[in-house]
Amino acid sequence: MELIKKYFPDLSERQKEQFGALKALYEDWNAKINVISRKDIGNLYEHHVLHSLGIARAAQFQADTTILDFGTGGGFPGIPLAIMFPECRFKLIDGTGKKILVATEVAKAIGLRNVVAEQRRGEDEHGKFDFVVSRAVMPLPDLVKIVRKNISRKQRNAMLNGVLCLKGGQVDGEIHPFRKTAEVEPLSQWFEEEWFKEKNVIYVPV
Repeated sequence: MELIKKYFPDLSERQKEQFGALKALYEDWNAKINVISRKDIGNLYEHHVLHSLGIARAAQFQADTTILDFGTGGGFPGIPLAIMFPECRFKLIDGTGKKILVATEVAKAIGLRNVVAEQRRGEDEHGKFDFVVSRAVMPLPDLVKIVRKNISRKQRNAMLNGVLCLKGGQVDGEIHPFRKTAEVEPLSQWFEEEWFKEKNVIYVPV
């Protein structure tokens, strides 16, 4: 939790409480339903919460922005982003019901009122959103192909509507189809921990 306060020192008391509650909740749920690798649960704040918040460094969402978390798993990046942007509305989808159960219960436990979580494949989601966020669920060209239908034409942010995706390693091949429009932001420019060295957030306007 100190790691989150280190990089986001202006959190409200409510946000600090919500972020602080995540450790016990995810440890408890992970013992029942494995949504985070058992070896990695000890790194919850660095590898999952702060990683998700890389998107909050790349984009400042205006109030009432609508965001779809595609392939949320147990709630990443959607739940940390929903805490960070309480005036935005988030829909979290995943094809696995157990994972959606965890995301739903965690959101309920910390009093997140701006989150809806549903078991659904991306191909079956037909809602319109300003942005789609994701954490390396599939190759970027495949993701953009599926979610293009979900991007609203109405603009409400300085950043054009599109996809914000967290990706590690070499991303040149994945962004090649979007090389004229994609922006790659290394997370290491914001977070000094070694783990972020080859992690990026990729933005593709759609």
